[in-house]
Amino acid sequence: MDYAVKPIYGKTNGQRVTVSVPGSKSITARALLIAAIANGESRLFGAQFSDDCKSFLTCLKNLGIAAEVNGDCVKITGCGGKLNLKQAHINVGSAGTAARFLPAFLAFQSGKFTLDCSEQMKNRPIAPLIETLKSLGARFTFLQKENAYPFIIEGTEHPAAEIIVDISQSSQFLSALLISAACADKPLKIKTVGNHGLDYVEMTVNMMWSFGLNAEEANGVYTVYGSYTAKNYDIEPDVSAASYFYAANKILGTDIAVKGVLTHSMQGDIKFISLLKNFNGGMVDMGAFSDQALTLAAIAPFFDSPTEIRGVKHIRRQECDRISAICKNLKALNVKYEEFEDGVKIYPSKPQPAEIETFGDHRVAMAFALTGLRAAGIIIKNCEVCSKTFKEYFNVLNAVSDQLTR
Repeated sequence: MDYAVKPIYGKTNGQRVTVSVPGSKSITARALLIAAIANGESRLFGAQFSDDCKSFLTCLKNLGIAAEVNGDCVKITGCGGKLNLKQAHINVGSAGTAARFLPAFLAFQSGKFTLDCSEQMKNRPIAPLIETLKSLGARFTFLQKENAYPFIIEGTEHPAAEIIVDISQSSQFLSALLISAACADKPLKIKTVGNHGLDYVEMTVNMMWSFGLNAEEANGVYTVYGSYTAKNYDIEPDVSAASYFYAANKILGTDIAVKGVLTHSMQGDIKFISLLKNFNGGMVDMGAFSDQALTLAAIAPFFDSPTEIRGVKHIRRQECDRISAICKNLKALNVKYEEFEDGVKIYPSKPQPAEIETFGDHRVAMAFALTGLRAAGIIIKNCEVCSKTFKEYFNVLNAVSDQLTR
């Protein structure tokens, strides 16, 4: 399905509009797994259940975790770190977080588990995590390619006490290990090598502490000990989703607020909202909030000075090659740009009518819709891909546009 963006620049009425966005995907995924490992019954309020989180919860249920969903609340009865099932088949679909977190969890389980995924996920990086899980004591049988999905994992009852993980390609590898370290029944030391933004790791550690698990860091070595205790937990609104509306404010001069978004959010993308306040072009390292690289690129043509996005080489191996997707769509829009291995430089331009190719990536669709709010003739191809994290995005965008122009 295609979506023709309604240009509203210069037509807005100046009123303040408040919107709601789903709960944080990142927090929801972490909370689901922590609650599944914990002792007792947890209730997670404000959970997001777009495609990725639905896939994650379905996988947990298929592993024997009891869970009930009522609106945006999910009740989970944890397994205390050890699954009763000794064999299962799960499919993570295109959910990147589930694809990284669940193998780490299963590496600590006594059993044999088959993990499958979508064709898209087969090309996303997982090898560094698999190598670490092998050193932990898990065994793998790869069903297509070495160190890649799909595979069979056999966990270990006697995990190593110290492991090393390379986080150059993704900090999720570290978060996966940290969360499931509670299953080891002994202190676990995790040494990191490679460089990557650690905002999402800090989120992980904060949530672990909230559920009672201790995690200490010194010189890149994390020591994890203790266990999780079930609790009621409130999930923040998704700052990644909220960022699109704050970016719209930047290029439209509007006053759109997102309900529940606070400046002290533990989500890394809050840095993007702060950046927007005084940004009018310049160079910015977005390694710590790379999900918003597409968003900044989509509004960059409207700034007075060139915008240079750097430090995001790893986004070439996400749902699509996001740097390439930026450049291909900027070219279609007749916007001047320069492509780098780790980013892109975008020059002030007047975007021309174009069809935006989304490459199966929800963030491409949502980001370039912003361009169309200020430039006429922008059509988002296959806009339904946004269901991965924000199914109602275009309905909300329509409603906001209507409110701002009525």
